[in-house]
This record gives sequence, structure tokens and C-alpha cells, in this order.
Amino acid sequence: MTDAPGIFLGQSMDGAPASGPGLPEILLLNRANRHGVVAGATGTGKTVTLQIMAQGFSDAGVPVFCADVKGDLSGICVPGSPNEKLLARAASMGLTLQPKAAPVVFWDLYGLKGHPIRTTVSEIGPLLLARMLNLNDVQEGVLSVLFHVADKEGLLLLDLDDLRAMLAYVGENSERIGREVGNVAPASIASIQRAILQLEQQGGKAFFGEPALKLEDMMRTGLDGRGQVNVLDATKLMASPRLYAAFLLWLLSELFEQLPEVGDPEKPRLVFFFDEAHLLFNDAPDALREKVEQVVRLIRSKGVGVYFVTQNPADIPDSVLAQLGNRIQHALRAYTPAEQRGLKAASQSFRVNPAFDTAEAIQGLGVGEALVSALDEKGAPRVVARTMIRPPDSRLGPATDAERAAVMAASPVRGLYEAMVDRESAEEILTARRGEENQAAADARLAEARAKADAAAAKDADKAAARAKEQARYDREAARPRAAPRRSTRETPIEAATKSVLRTAGSTLTRELLRGLLGGLKRR
Repeated sequence: MTDAPGIFLGQSMDGAPASGPGLPEILLLNRANRHGVVAGATGTGKTVTLQIMAQGFSDAGVPVFCADVKGDLSGICVPGSPNEKLLARAASMGLTLQPKAAPVVFWDLYGLKGHPIRTTVSEIGPLLLARMLNLNDVQEGVLSVLFHVADKEGLLLLDLDDLRAMLAYVGENSERIGREVGNVAPASIASIQRAILQLEQQGGKAFFGEPALKLEDMMRTGLDGRGQVNVLDATKLMASPRLYAAFLLWLLSELFEQLPEVGDPEKPRLVFFFDEAHLLFNDAPDALREKVEQVVRLIRSKGVGVYFVTQNPADIPDSVLAQLGNRIQHALRAYTPAEQRGLKAASQSFRVNPAFDTAEAIQGLGVGEALVSALDEKGAPRVVARTMIRPPDSRLGPATDAERAAVMAASPVRGLYEAMVDRESAEEILTARRGEENQAAADARLAEARAKADAAAAKDADKAAARAKEQARYDREAARPRAAPRRSTRETPIEAATKSVLRTAGSTLTRELLRGLLGGLKRR
């Protein structure tokens, strides 16, 4: 065995033929960043193993992040009270239990049982956000367009209100945006809006915003040299499995992007436990699987160890499982063909121990027992050993509400994240811009109305001036002296009749006179 520092996991019950049983099983700190898996059926002791490992890393000065899915991991903040059975088990291993609590900081995405954790929509990015919203490829493309437009126009995406405002903006300007970066269908925007509403109803609204989580607040080491154990209360979060998986993957991605390269350190800078790991891969698109594989493969050089906790190693894709060097396998049950295939895969992932059949041993393990194969000093997996897991120093079982409150009151990050900050971002900018546009339109309408009113007033003034001019002319005409009225030359009917009679009579008399005169001349 090596003298390199490590975490004592338990004592082997069946050793290799050359060594025999009774040897300690150690997880070497300088190989802990090679990742690992803790697997086993429900009730076989996975959570206790996780608790032992988390407290062991903390005692070695390594900060830890882990999710408390069922609520019973919270007891790590309280010193243990071992019963006779646990004391006897410790004595059989030559171990003296020293009950003590780990330096715990509780976190909760909803801010109910721990300090709230927030991040911004921009930091999540379109890929993980699409995973949270359960979008198809077309809708994910629209989301990518939205992020592109926001970056191009300098619009911060901090919370879900900003995301909604950007969706409305992209929809209103879809024709222009479509010419630049691709078509944006109104149906896709409507689908994304409905998905945001569902996420909001699941409590996702509390996760997006500021102040955003600072990774250094999770990577603290106390004055006593122990690493901080960050416990995420996931009892409520598990009702939204996509949000849970996307959040943990985001946290891994942030660690990968922000931490510098350190190679293989003497001990990890942080150990990350991903409980219920199968939720990360259920119905995950290929792009997301590739991102997980990339992060797991490369984050080792950042000094971060990732440990997946799941019921069956078959829940983890082979491409990721191949990166996990340290393996702890609790009991599995194989009643169905699918479970038998999972059992076979789990047994074949260990380095064979001639002392027992691995597949049979996995089925015969009792509670608190596991098959352990950790990496040796050279980085090679050790021969699998049937191991009795050691008892923890902290409490087995959940902490009370009063104990949790006391831990939070003494937390080093108390008061840093409780109050939400709402600074100017996309929603406020677009609202102000829309208000300015509306005001400009209103001003234009007002100016147009004023112009029309002025034109009407000028027209009325012209009419009034014309009427005044006509009235003045009329007044001048009325003021002139009038001449005597001329006698009308028009005959009245009586005068005309009289003249007609006279003319007729005159004509008759004249003719008679002429005839008389002419007649007389003829007789002569």
C-alpha cells in the first residue's frame, strides 16, 4: 500500500490472493481529480458513502459541492452520535470515531433552505437554456438568434423578463432579423414563451437574476484548514429534473471556464458530486452529451474531481463512464432483463479479483458494503475489493430546521445573495426604447394634428377676410347717394291695347280717305 495521503473508505473483506483481506481501501488525494462513480440500488448506502467522502475531502482541505436529493445529507453539519453497531464496525477496522460536523454552507435555488443561487440568462447560454425549456432543434435555433441579436445590440439578458422582452423584440423585427441571420417563425417564438411560463411555474424565475453566484464563495477553506462543504438542498428542485441537471452542468461549465490549468495537483481544488446523475443524460441531445463529455474529460486538469452518484453505471454513457477512474459499487438487484444487462456491464467495468465473482458479489452485498476499485499511485485501477464502508463522523440522517438555521446564521456568505438586484438590462432598455418610439409617434401625431388645425384656422381666417372685404364693398355701395329713378319706357298692357286700337282706327280712316280721294280723281 502507498503512504500517499488519501481518504479512508473502509476495510476490504476479500483482498487479492497476495494481500488477503483486512486491508484499508484508500482513495488517493493525488488521484481524486481522475473522477469517479458511486452506484447502487436505493437503500444500499450510496448517500452514506457520499457523506464519508465529502467529509474526508473537507478534512483534507478540499472544498466540496454536493446535492442533497432526499434531505438526509444535511446531517453532515451536525456531529454524529454513533450507536453500538457503528462503534463495533469502527472497532473492527481499528478506527476510533471522533464525532464532528463538517463546515457546511447550505444553498437552495429557491432560497428556502439555504442561500439562494442565481445566475444570468446570458451565462446559462442557449444550449443549456434550451435543455431547461425542453425545446426542439428549430426552437433552439430561434433561441440562438435571440442571443446573437442581444449580443449585437448590447442588451443584457439577466432574468426571464429580459428573455421575454427579447422574444417580443425579435418577433416585432422578425423581417429585418430574418434577412440578417435567418428566419424567425412566430410559432417558434410562441412555443418558447409557453416554455418560459412552464419554467417559471416550476420556480425557475428565482434562479435567474443577480447577484450571480461567485465560484470563489464555494471554494473556501477555513482557518482550521478544512474545506467548505457546499450542500445544495434539492428536495424541491428534483420536481424539476431538467432545471436540476442543467444547473449542475452549468456549474461544472463555469468551473471549467474560470479555473486555470493546474495539471495533476497533490489534492483537488474542488470535488463535485453529481447525485441522480441519470437525470443529466435522460433524453439529452447529442450536443449536450458532447458538452458533458468534454467538460468531464478536460476539467481534470483544472484540479476538479467529478463524482457521479447514480443507481446503475449503465445510466451514464460509455464515453463519460470511461473517464471515471475511482469506482464504488453498492448492491444491485437484477430481476429484469434490463437490470441483468446493467449488472453485467457494472461487473465488467472492474478489474477482476480472482477471490470472487464480481457479478455475484454485487448482488450479495449488504447495506454499508461495496465493491471498491480506486486508482493506485500510477493511475491504474486497483483490483476490485469487497469492502465494508466505514461509519461517518457526522450524523446519519437529516439536520433539524433549528440546526440548519444555526448553520446559515454563521455562514461566511450570509447576506451576500439574499437580496435580489435588478439593474438595467434588456427589458428596461427595450421598454424605454419602445416608450421613446411611442412618444415620438405621439409627438408626430400631435404635430400633424397641430398642422391640420393651423391650416384649418388659416383657411377660416381667409374666409373671414373675404367676407369682411365683401361686407366693406357692400357698405361702400350702400353709402353712395342714389340718382332719381328713370321713368320706365315699358308700356303697360292698357297702354299697349289703346295704342293698338288707335293704330287700327288710324289705318282704317287713312285708307278710307285715300280711297275717297283716289275715287274722286278717277271720276274726273
